[in-house]
Amino acid sequence: MSRDKRITENVDMKETHVISLGAGVQSTTMLLMACHGEITPKPDLVVFADTGWEPRPVYEHLGWLKGEVARFGIEIKTVSSGNIREDLLKAAKYGSRVASLPFFIRNQDGTTGMIMRQCTSEYKIQAVRKAILEHLGVTTFRGYKGRVFIWMGISTDEIERVRQTSGTPENRYPLIEKMMNRLDCMNWLTRHGYPIPPKSSCIGCPFHDDRMWLEMKRNDPEAWADAVYVDHAIRKLPRINGEVYLHRSCVPLDQVDLNENQMDLFDDGFLQECQGYCGV
Repeated sequence: MSRDKRITENVDMKETHVISLGAGVQSTTMLLMACHGEITPKPDLVVFADTGWEPRPVYEHLGWLKGEVARFGIEIKTVSSGNIREDLLKAAKYGSRVASLPFFIRNQDGTTGMIMRQCTSEYKIQAVRKAILEHLGVTTFRGYKGRVFIWMGISTDEIERVRQTSGTPENRYPLIEKMMNRLDCMNWLTRHGYPIPPKSSCIGCPFHDDRMWLEMKRNDPEAWADAVYVDHAIRKLPRINGEVYLHRSCVPLDQVDLNENQMDLFDDGFLQECQGYCGV
């Protein structure tokens, strides 16, 4: 194949742009900026992967956002690979398999550790990829001739979460292209008269730090009570040797000292990252 022909094929190659929506500050801003033409091109697909365990305010915000972007001719597609809360409780009760969260473990010898996370892949990434394949009308990315870009709502203050990709699909980071941090996103929303979204992440995510647990305890007692309930229920899970906890101290959540008088107001509430699919 001649060089000129390869160049022509690359120029003519179809591009598909997909927003992976977490419904938090950054991904909401990214989507609305695309609606206003400040990030181009207009996305072909917007996908919210629902784990079934987001706080109520996130689902309320998502409902509002669906109505808002519909005014610009954009539809948000909600997809699911299951309900992570129900799956955890079934695993605890019946010993069924469940994709593990990054739980903290107290081993029989008293040592503590953290287990490998599978939840992002199974409940977020796979659901988004399946939606993309359905949109493209193919069953696999292997051999697909076009280019697929997944827009991730990561801002400059989270640049360590950026992951380079090869092959299809490719990650794109529009907020970093715009040199926007989380505060810039909030300011953009305010200037345009939009509400500030709630933090988006599973209620019982072990990546929560003490500030986020305390914020939940103070401001969302329904979610806090649910996290405490699940934390007690999952102490023994199949194929895990040791006791399972949501909090890094390996203490029952309702007994943890959350340093209520020493909140860090500048932390974003996440101990770790989830590949740009959570907390954005």
